Amino acid sequence: MPNLIDLYAGAGGLSLGAARAGFKVAAAVETDPLALDTHKKNFPNVKHLDRDVSGLKGETLLEIAAIKKGGLDGLIGGPPCQGFSGIGKRRTDDKRNELFMHFFRLVKETRPKFFFVENVPGILDVRYKKLREEAIKLVGKSYTLLDPIKAPANEYGVPTTRTRVFFIGYQPRYFSNIDVCSFSPKKEVEVVCVRDALLGLPLEISPNWQSEESGWQSVGNLEKGWYAERIIGHIPPSVGHHVSVERYIKRNEVSGCLGTRHSIHVAMRYAALRPGERDGVSKAAKLKADGFCPTLRAGTGYDKGRYQAVRPIHYSEPRVITPREAARLQGFPDWFIFHTTKWHSFRQIGNSVSPLVAEHMLKIIIAHLLDACN
Repeated sequence: MPNLIDLYAGAGGLSLGAARAGFKVAAAVETDPLALDTHKKNFPNVKHLDRDVSGLKGETLLEIAAIKKGGLDGLIGGPPCQGFSGIGKRRTDDKRNELFMHFFRLVKETRPKFFFVENVPGILDVRYKKLREEAIKLVGKSYTLLDPIKAPANEYGVPTTRTRVFFIGYQPRYFSNIDVCSFSPKKEVEVVCVRDALLGLPLEISPNWQSEESGWQSVGNLEKGWYAERIIGHIPPSVGHHVSVERYIKRNEVSGCLGTRHSIHVAMRYAALRPGERDGVSKAAKLKADGFCPTLRAGTGYDKGRYQAVRPIHYSEPRVITPREAARLQGFPDWFIFHTTKWHSFRQIGNSVSPLVAEHMLKIIIAHLLDACN
């Protein structure tokens, strides 16, 4: 089984996509302790490293992952995007932007057969041209670099318009012919709207469901299809938190159905909104049942002021969505577990790549990699 290492791993959106595509996730690197804890629960057999990537050497990374020099198949990751995001200040001197460079430095030092790195579309802005060019120079001419791939998640069967940019490079001697068109969504992709995605989850959410245990609720059935199959199952070997998987399979329960306490006046405002309309006070948008969810925002952690992201309003209920509903809209399976609080679970979901998009992309890579080895 081909191996890879996930840098800036977060809660594990890329890792899950990789595992489902057929890769062994050998190691994951993440400095956020809560995200790292979530990754450990969902990927108990992965080597985890709480280390700042900027100070990490390739030799050390391979040693921790128990991979010999020259034996790494892939290096994947999603460097922090806040410095490139259109909703931020977009300063070219933002220190976080350097972490994109460090990903390519570690490609140079570990020499994987391929690399796969994602970020927000804002990274393609002309102001970051020099940063992109300097990063790419680090990997040298031994890699073939594809043009950046823009991937709106809804075109890949995910019920959100969230768009990410993927940079993919590979050593030609290990791959059969592969190009940007190889990663295009399939023509027969199953379009999933908000209503379809949230089917089976409880509609009436008690505002008193505030504790971890009260967030565990029974779930009904989804309509059959590709999306439903990945929400319900497709659990790779050695992946999944044993408690969450057991409760889901044996008792049909999911975590994260946490309520939010709205005042009567707020609930009335939310109920009066038309689909797609934005609340004038909270700025929260009401979801369209037959549409797609807009990009879910992550909010900020302790180090950036503890700002909670604005959460979409449910399409038929006068309340914001729950963490489990957010996970569904991002394409995470029901057995995947997040932090026990609304704030941190929304941060983890909002910061994640959709595992369904990651699975699609990495399946293309593994197919070409194995084809070249045969």
